[in-house]
Amino acid sequence: MRRLLAIGEALIDFIPAESGKEMKKVSSFAPAVGGAPANVCGAYVKLGGKAAMITQLGEDPFGDKIADEFAACGIDCCYVKRTTKANTSLAFVALKEDGNREFSFYRKPGADMLMEASDIQKDWFNDVFGLHFCSVSLGDFPMKEAHRQAIQCATETGALVSFDPNLRFALWEDTEALKRVVCEFAPMAHVLKVSDEELEFITGCTDIKEALPQLLTGSTKLVIYTRGSDGAECYTRTACAFAPGEKVKAVDTTGAGDGFIGSFLYCLSADGVTASSLDSLTKEKMQQYLTFANKFCGKSVMGYGAIASYPTMEEMNS
Repeated sequence: MRRLLAIGEALIDFIPAESGKEMKKVSSFAPAVGGAPANVCGAYVKLGGKAAMITQLGEDPFGDKIADEFAACGIDCCYVKRTTKANTSLAFVALKEDGNREFSFYRKPGADMLMEASDIQKDWFNDVFGLHFCSVSLGDFPMKEAHRQAIQCATETGALVSFDPNLRFALWEDTEALKRVVCEFAPMAHVLKVSDEELEFITGCTDIKEALPQLLTGSTKLVIYTRGSDGAECYTRTACAFAPGEKVKAVDTTGAGDGFIGSFLYCLSADGVTASSLDSLTKEKMQQYLTFANKFCGKSVMGYGAIASYPTMEEMNS
C-alpha cells in the first residue's frame, strides 16, 4: 500500500476541560496534537497505511511534542522542518452550549506558515498514493506557495490530490479572500470534500446537486458531501451514492471530518484507485467507502481528541 502525504498545519489543540461553555468561561485546557492535515495522516496510519506530514514546527517544546507524537503513532516526520523564526502554532477550542465550536488561534505567524516552496522536493512524491491539503495554510504567506509546489509535484508524478477546505473563519480578516482561495485551489484536486456547513459559502448554493457544476471542474473527479450524523454523499460525473450516518452518542467531535476523509482515502488506496480511475468508480464502491468512513467517524466521536480517538482496523472490525 502506497504512502499518503499531507501538507499544512500541525499544531497544538488546547481542548477545554468542560463543554457547553464559551471560551472565556472555560476553566482550563489540555494540549493535544492536532491540525487537520496531520489528523488525516493519523487516520490513514491507524488503519494500517503509511503516511508522512509536510510541515514546519518551531524549535520549542510544543514542536517537540508534535514530533514525538507523530513518531509514536507512526506518522513519518522525514519532511517535517524546524525553525527558530516562529513558534509552533496553537489553537484553543471551546464547545459552546449550542454545540458549535469556538476557536482562538495563536499563529501570527506560526512556524508552519513560513514553510517555502523551495522546501518542497519533487522526489518526495515518487511512488506516493496521494497528497491531501486544507485551506488553513492557504493565506497570504509562504506556505501557500509551498502548497502550490506540492500539488504540482504530486500531479506530475500521477498521485491523487485531495482537498478538504475545512474552513476556519477565525483565521481570515477577509472571508471573501478565503472564498477566492478555496475556489482557486479546489479545481487542482481530484477529490474534493465539502460539508453541509461549507457548501453555501463556497458555491452560493444550499443544494449539493445545484452546486455540482461548480465543484466538478478542473481536475476534480469526485465530490464528497458530508452531513454529519445525517450521512454522506459521493458524486462523480456519472455516478452517485449515499450512506447514512452512524447514530452514536458523541462526546467529542474534534477531528471527525478529518477522520472521515482520512479513512475514505485509505479505502481508495487499499483498492488501488488512482487519480485516473476515479471516474470509473461505481455507485456500489462509493457507497462501501462512505459506509466505512461514517463508521470510522462514529467510533472516533465516542472518544476524546482527534488521532487518539481514531479506531484501528481491528477496532473497526470488532
